Amino acid sequence: MPTVTVSPKFQVVIPQEVREALAIRPGEKLQVFQFDNRIELVPVRPIREMRGFLRGIDTNLERDPDRL
Repeated sequence: MPTVTVSPKFQVVIPQEVREALAIRPGEKLQVFQFDNRIELVPVRPIREMRGFLRGIDTNLERDPDRL
């Protein structure tokens, strides 16, 4: 698991293997979340990139008889 060091300006460098795996490019925006005692960085993707990402998902689900 890669580790990073926080600079005196509170900057970190995302390791190359993580950047490549997530296709993060220079200038791309990341959302920052604090969750419990950790920091999460989530790439902000354009909505056009999301088109079709649920293709093939099974939409059949079991419903209770009173919820038809």
